[in-house]
Amino acid sequence: MNQHILIAEDDEDIVELLSLYLTGEGFTVFSAGNGFQALELLDSVKIDIAILDIMMPEMSGYDLLKKIRESHNFPVIILSAKDLDTDRILGLNLGADAYLTKPFNPLEVVAYVKSALRRYYELGSNNDSEKSEGEKPSLTVGELQLDLFKFILRKRGRVVPLTPTELKIVLKLMQSPGRVYTKAQLYACIGGELYESDDNTMMVHISNIRAKIEDDPSNPRYIKTVRGLGYKIEEN
Repeated sequence: MNQHILIAEDDEDIVELLSLYLTGEGFTVFSAGNGFQALELLDSVKIDIAILDIMMPEMSGYDLLKKIRESHNFPVIILSAKDLDTDRILGLNLGADAYLTKPFNPLEVVAYVKSALRRYYELGSNNDSEKSEGEKPSLTVGELQLDLFKFILRKRGRVVPLTPTELKIVLKLMQSPGRVYTKAQLYACIGGELYESDDNTMMVHISNIRAKIEDDPSNPRYIKTVRGLGYKIEEN
């Protein structure tokens, strides 16, 4: 299947470099020089994954990411010269699946794209296998219910808007309530070795999930930290 990549970047040299490597891997690339052009493309083209710069004219990458997450759930990778931890955490908090900094290795960007797409489409394939094997259609922990057919998390019947990466983490935890998963095990389910070098990324994802599912994220009912080991999900 030919997959479509949106690159929102105002530096034409970077767009040309990324396009060269991505088209060489069989992807179709659509580019936009600012956020408004990107939104216009999203109205006319089915996009499978987006790569966003932060510092663009007219609309920042952060604002574009907010707009994307209002109606799209495909993976988003931020590629930016802004390399402070606060910038990276903000991007992840807004729904990015990965945050890479410039200067970058284009082969690494391609690897991140493939990894993000693989886990994104694994969500759908997992649903199909669950249906064909006749297993239970949902996982439940307390007031949380994960629909394995539509891959939607609900709390008290209301949909919880999770990113593909967050869904992968929640699925892993809810498959075995009470089991402690190390960070390495959770990294493996969202991209493996590409993420292990960044210890803070998992902490940010867990924090974002808690903010969406917990009544009081500072005193979590569901996702617990097991000091020195990792994380588990359970109901108090």
